[in-house]
Amino acid sequence: MSLPICTYGNPVLRQKAVDVMVVDDDIRALAKEMFETMYAENGVGLAAEQVGRTERLFIVDIPADSDVGDDGRRENPSVEMPLVCINPKITGHTADVQVGPEGCLSFPEIFANVERWYEVDAEYIDLDGIPRTIHAKGLLARAIQHESDHLDGVLLVDRMSHVKKVAIGGKLKRLVKETKKAL
Repeated sequence: MSLPICTYGNPVLRQKAVDVMVVDDDIRALAKEMFETMYAENGVGLAAEQVGRTERLFIVDIPADSDVGDDGRRENPSVEMPLVCINPKITGHTADVQVGPEGCLSFPEIFANVERWYEVDAEYIDLDGIPRTIHAKGLLARAIQHESDHLDGVLLVDRMSHVKKVAIGGKLKRLVKETKKAL
């Protein structure tokens, strides 16, 4: 069952997520429904806040053909997709940054160049309740940072340049108006 996506202007997107205390069937069902929703919307990541929930959980599924660096080689060949990250925490990063385009299911048809660390280390719990660590590069690192932001109430609009915000100000205002009307 696909869940409705919360769009910009919905207050749940600004809430900080709460830690998951027990990985149970309810959490597994939420993750399953989030995957169905993400795939239906052609996304590569989705945080619980984006479907109106406040559990500290996000999902990511980077297609292999999108997981390539400038040299054309896979950047994260040892990372099994899809990925469910419960209570994730970024624990380290390289000094290298990358500026690249980002979209967000909560900001339909809006894209912006965002600066992110090129590589990150993170800890999380998987769907079996097992603590895991990950070292991610490129698009996967970007997705982990983007979805972690959601869990802290930080949105794409917060990472945009001032010039970009001004340029799409009308779109943002319309989106907030439509969201508030739907609530």
